[in-house]
Amino acid sequence: QVQLVESGGGLVQAGGSLRLSCAASGRTFSNYHMGWFRQAPGKEREFVATISNSGGSTVYADSVKGRFTISRDNAKNTVYLQMNSLKPEDTAVYYCAADFFIGGLDRNWRQYNYWGQGTQVTVSS
Repeated sequence: QVQLVESGGGLVQAGGSLRLSCAASGRTFSNYHMGWFRQAPGKEREFVATISNSGGSTVYADSVKGRFTISRDNAKNTVYLQMNSLKPEDTAVYYCAADFFIGGLDRNWRQYNYWGQGTQVTVSS
């Protein structure tokens, strides 16, 4: 089992920044690709970004490319999502998730094995 706990969400004005963190415990963190997903009310869960278990590869959704940065610190068992130039349409609950490292990076949330409880991000216009 991998336990994931997100933090860092909140209310921010459009154009502002937030940094989300996701602390992992349980199994070996470096054995897992990590992803960030989000879900707005009435919408399906949406891929945001993913990072390989080593941190050497990343993939972003087109909607956040150039504004968001995913990173990880395997020594601290933590993955981050730096969000800049936030827009009202970024408002959602943000979830981190873990996917065992066999296989490539995946945008499909159904491929991820473990999930955090989510953190709310609200961007006001």
